[in-house]
Amino acid sequence: MHFIKKSPEVYFTETDIATISEKELTFLKAAVQETPLKRVRINLHPSNEDSLHEMFIAIQKGSYIRPHKHPNKSEAFHAVLGSAQIIIFTDDGAIKEVVPLAAGQPGKPFYYRLSKPYFHTLILESDLLIIHEITNGPFVPGGTLYAPFAPDGSNPAEVADFEAQLTKQVNAPVIASAARQSIYN
Repeated sequence: MHFIKKSPEVYFTETDIATISEKELTFLKAAVQETPLKRVRINLHPSNEDSLHEMFIAIQKGSYIRPHKHPNKSEAFHAVLGSAQIIIFTDDGAIKEVVPLAAGQPGKPFYYRLSKPYFHTLILESDLLIIHEITNGPFVPGGTLYAPFAPDGSNPAEVADFEAQLTKQVNAPVIASAARQSIYN
């Protein structure tokens, strides 16, 4: 399959019939090594105006996914490779839920859907995560709302501190236990 490079992190397909194989996953694994943000995507929808957006996204450990939400949108992730924890927040920054996501790990979900606009982020457990993301379009520049309780990403020390505190909270026995109960009960 042939892609159009829109930026170091974004590629679009040129075809009406899109497929993903090991060849494209290998491409993502190599391309993510070259990106400053440590993530790259192949958009399978031909334009930002499409009503359905499907993307294969490779994310390296250490990529900061600023907590954000998408008003009037749903999103779903299907783990293809690797594992992560999806952290769902209340509007004031409290952890609402932790969703484990993993490809090929019995007992862990490999699929997640968020139907309401909650702030969310990812904490990678593996060195590389590849997900198939589906959301409704169109893409509206400025349509993503970023959490005021999280750093904007411009200060690496602030990001490192935020991520360390978040990881500590997520791994606290009460949060970890609640996450397992909400997912598996």
